Amino acid sequence: MSDFDLVITGNLVLPDRTAENGYIAVRDGRISMIGEGTPPAAKDVRNCDGCWVMPGAIDGQVHSKSQLNQEGLAQASRAAAAGGITTSVDMPYDDPQAISTRAAFDKKVAEVRAGCHIDVALYATLLDEANLPEAAGLIEAGACGFKFSTFEAAPGRFPKVDLDVLEQAFRLIGPSGLACGVHNQVQSLTHKNIAALQEKGDTGWDAFARAHTPLIEDLATLQIYELGARTGTKAHVVHVSTDRGFELHRMYRDAGFNVSIETCVQYLMMNHEDDAKRLGAKLKHYPPIRPKAEMDKLWTHIATGNCTFVSSDHVSWGLDRKDDPDIFKNKSGGPGLETLLPAFWTGCAERGLSPQIVARMLCENPANHFLLGDRKGRLAERLDADIVVVEPDTYAYDPSNSQGAVTWSSFEGREFRVRIAATYSKGELVWDGKDIVNAPGGEDRFIRPALKGAAA
Repeated sequence: MSDFDLVITGNLVLPDRTAENGYIAVRDGRISMIGEGTPPAAKDVRNCDGCWVMPGAIDGQVHSKSQLNQEGLAQASRAAAAGGITTSVDMPYDDPQAISTRAAFDKKVAEVRAGCHIDVALYATLLDEANLPEAAGLIEAGACGFKFSTFEAAPGRFPKVDLDVLEQAFRLIGPSGLACGVHNQVQSLTHKNIAALQEKGDTGWDAFARAHTPLIEDLATLQIYELGARTGTKAHVVHVSTDRGFELHRMYRDAGFNVSIETCVQYLMMNHEDDAKRLGAKLKHYPPIRPKAEMDKLWTHIATGNCTFVSSDHVSWGLDRKDDPDIFKNKSGGPGLETLLPAFWTGCAERGLSPQIVARMLCENPANHFLLGDRKGRLAERLDADIVVVEPDTYAYDPSNSQGAVTWSSFEGREFRVRIAATYSKGELVWDGKDIVNAPGGEDRFIRPALKGAAA
């Protein structure tokens, strides 16, 4: 009789090295043993020699419910598993109403437990000064962070929060240890630039980037970090596309402030010169895709440890939301759950960066950021057996068989260097390389953070 439920062999991506000819032994959904050489016996032994075996990815920025009755948490979880993601962190800006009350949060938790194939953590938000008293209940309910915006993307659902109200919110949330993540965009400059371009009829494929200048992004990033410095709360900027934004992060971090920074895989793998005209509104994101020189600088911050983690900013807009010749009338964002890990791994491989960078940016760092590191983010004994088998392969990405709500991608035709061969959540096979094979739902699908201090 075996001591273990599952053993997986392969090249283990550990925090400090890759252990060739390694194995992971799993018991009761947790990693029980890690070693090299001859593996122990188990009820189920998966020989993945020649493949990398790494922690399940954690996507720290997912919008699965931004379009009513279109995708939802359950279907997004299928796409996530197919992309090697074992924990999805879902944003609070749901259609038709943001998750800003305890009742709304609890309802969303029930949806996670009813239909998701992987683990899900949830952001909450606070909309205005009158909504601030909800903070304590949302923290108690299990929010893994709070999301705010300096720009109103959708009235009521995705509002601009004034800086003085943000300061109050930061002070309320700070003692929990949770991060306050903020969308970084100066609203007044944005509206001014767009109005000027529209007045001239300048609304083609490249107008969005010219309207949303680096100054709009960088000034907002500075405000967010200064709020963190004033309140002592962890200030997090959710999608940084400029070298200057990363330098601001370094400046505040080196001064001893509790700050963090995130970029998205599209800012690392796409650039204005090569991709923006070709893809048009498909590549419309906020912030906009920057020039190649800026993209190359972002990789230096990845390599030097001046980035907290990388996410997808996934949202499954249909192409009917992306086909207007007026760039300003199209939605921002696109699907990304199935491409986050293969695309980022490919980018790292093209630049000679190790699998350890991939695991740090997509697994360990986001786990620690969202206070999930006691269970997630590394291949280590006693942690959840969230495991991804990454197979070396060279192929052009084809989104036509996506597990998500849409079958298009800005990465269509992009050559990737790895394929997701298998995804395990707590030792259970979810994605076998071709299909989702586990049953949805379960009480333990909702993941709570390990709060700090009195909030625990």
